[in-house]
Amino acid sequence: MINAKLLQLVIDASNDGIVVAEQEGEDNILIYANRAFERLTGYASADILYQDCRFLQADDRDQPGLAAIRAALKSRQPCRQIIRNYRKDGSPFWNELSITPVFNQADQLTYYIGIQKNVTEQVQAQERVKQLEAEVASLQAEVARLTAKLQG
Repeated sequence: MINAKLLQLVIDASNDGIVVAEQEGEDNILIYANRAFERLTGYASADILYQDCRFLQADDRDQPGLAAIRAALKSRQPCRQIIRNYRKDGSPFWNELSITPVFNQADQLTYYIGIQKNVTEQVQAQERVKQLEAEVASLQAEVARLTAKLQG
């Protein structure tokens, strides 16, 4: 069995943000955040513990991924979604959030484990590809229009 000190070292060595939350009514109260979470969000653990993690969305709470997360939390199921979060300085980042419920031996929900991966570069690259595809389609349509005009 892994000892607590080694487990702490492993979690703190992770490149991904890891948090543990306890469910209290409709809220999921953060009781632990690793160093990667602090680096990713700009928040020190002491600043965010005992708060619901919704503060990371600021006023941006109508995202489609958040509805899926709420549904998973309600049904006590794991989920993975890409959502837009905000750092302490207000700058946005795209977060691939994986949430997993943890149950005790009596099959009662005790905690949620959240793993945050910064996927901002991937999302921006996908958005750029979509933009370039739209530009290519527009140029192709213009070429077809000009070709038809020349032939007509």
